[in-house]
Amino acid sequence: MAKVVAELKYSAEHEWVAADGSGPANIGISAVAAEALGDIVYVDLPEVGSTVTAGETCGEVESTKSVSDLYAPVTGEVVEINDDVVSDPALINNDPYGAGWLFKVAVAEEGPLLSAEEYAAANGGEL
Repeated sequence: MAKVVAELKYSAEHEWVAADGSGPANIGISAVAAEALGDIVYVDLPEVGSTVTAGETCGEVESTKSVSDLYAPVTGEVVEINDDVVSDPALINNDPYGAGWLFKVAVAEEGPLLSAEEYAAANGGEL
């Protein structure tokens, strides 16, 4: 069963948000999504300086099985992308909550987010 990290918030579309209010929020995709996708081979992330809007597509994640849209869980300006994930997308499979983070956003507004407990209950994840 895929791990769900208790300290994070999650979107219904399987993105996670790590925000403590002191700076930009880290965004990634959950282990549940990474396992469902299989071997991730390509990511298309939003550009630094662009604005993402909660609930709207902002990129793609491609695996050997399928291509999935990446949805912004928050609204704000993209301030950094993870170049390591762009050059080695397998990091998402290996460490979705650590080295496999995708981008950072200066958050203006959160979208509708789930607690770890709510996300795990809805998606079969394990806290």
